Parts: sequence; structure tokens; C-alpha cells
Amino acid sequence: MNPMPSLVPYLKQLRLSGILDSLEARNRQAIAGQLAYTDFLALLIQDEVARREQHKFAQRLRRSQVLADKTLERFDFAERPSAPHALIADLATGRFVTEKAPVLIVGPTGTGKSHLAQALGHCALRQGFDVVFATQARLLAQMRAARATQAYDRKLKQLARVDLIIVDDFGLRPLRSPEDEDFCDLIAERYERGSCLITSNLDWSEWPSAFPNKMLAAATLDRLQDGAYRVVLDGASHRKPRPASSDPAAHPPGDKRRDRTDTA
Repeated sequence: MNPMPSLVPYLKQLRLSGILDSLEARNRQAIAGQLAYTDFLALLIQDEVARREQHKFAQRLRRSQVLADKTLERFDFAERPSAPHALIADLATGRFVTEKAPVLIVGPTGTGKSHLAQALGHCALRQGFDVVFATQARLLAQMRAARATQAYDRKLKQLARVDLIIVDDFGLRPLRSPEDEDFCDLIAERYERGSCLITSNLDWSEWPSAFPNKMLAAATLDRLQDGAYRVVLDGASHRKPRPASSDPAAHPPGDKRRDRTDTA
């Protein structure tokens, strides 16, 4: 008599129904290998733990807004020989998140800043940290919307609790009041409490120019640069336009579409 169908309601009641995905295969493995009962049970428990961890990772990834394909494995170091390999490998361990230290990545457009930032976010997600990825424009728009609905303090506290916040494209568009105040509030709230990773096309000396208020600039950048890891990505843009199509039907007369590009 096959006892497995009778196990189904009990596993569901104990919220262990994921075991059903591997139960038959593990049972065959146990019989073929003459495993002890405890070894068979250990395999099932390991499968359930792995399934739950994968589910948690998928949830963290979805909340983070990090793109699923922007991983460190897909970051082409061969095309970026100047990238500091040893430093990036150290950052991939997630130690900077535990230290609550900032990471600042600068370089020209198309050198892989956004990819690297998200790849380090991926590493942190795999290690169980909560991550939020947003461009400067989108993050400040969220804070502006919270201010308009009297939910600013709640939004600020919510962002302060995240283990790692990645702000892409800092300074791509100059801050306006009260955006500079909101950004200053965020960095101050997270100072020594949570890690920030910032990418920018601006050179270090140009960062103050992104702020209309020089006092806010000084206070914000002083906190951001305190104990920060700095990564510089040099070189030409690695983005390539799509080759022109020889098929007239591909771009009919009057088609004004342009090559799609992503911000570095």
C-alpha cells in the first residue's frame, strides 16, 4: 500500500506541502540507496528549506525592483579591464551592508554602473538582505508623492529600515527644492543605520553642483563619503545601436522610433 497519498493532508496542515514536489523522487532514491530513515528525512527537510529560501529570495527580488538578469555573473569584466576586480569581489560578499557603509560608483555613460549596482544588489538579496533599487528621479518622486499625501514621515521610516538602498543616476538631473531636502533627509536618516549605494555620471568634484543649496550639499555628501567604498568605471560606452535593417517594412515611412537606450 502506497502511504504517500495519505500524507498529503497532513503535510498541507503543517504547511509542508512543498515536500510533495520531491517526495516521490526522494523515496525512490532512498530505496535504491538503502538510506536510513533519518537520512531520508534529512533530504526532505533540506528540500523544503531550499524551496522556502528560494521563495523568500523571489519575494525580495520582486520588491527590490532589481532586474533579474543584472547579475555579477553577467557583468563583462573583459570589456571593462579597468574595473577594480578585487574591490568588487569584496563588495559582493555583502560585508559593506553589514558595515552599513556607503558605496559610490562613478563613470561615464555606458560603462556598466547600473548593471554593477544591481549585481551587487543581487548579491545582497541572495544573502538575505532587503534591497530597494530606484533611479534618483523615481525615488524622489515617491518621496514627493508621500509628502503630498501627508505620509512623508512614514515613507522616510520605511526607507530607513531597508538594509540596502541603491540610488541610480545621482545628479543626472539637478535636484530642485524640496528634492534636495528630501534626499538630505534620506541620507541623514540612514547614516550609520543602513547602507546606500549611489551611481553617478558626475566626477566626485562635481557632486556638490547637483544641489541648489550648498549647505545641504555639504551635509549630505559629508555623510555619503564617510567611510565609503569608491568604484570608478572608465572607458567608452559599451552600448551598441541596433544594426540598420535592410527591410523597408521594418521602418515604414514616417516611423520616428529611435534606438532604445538605458541610462548608465
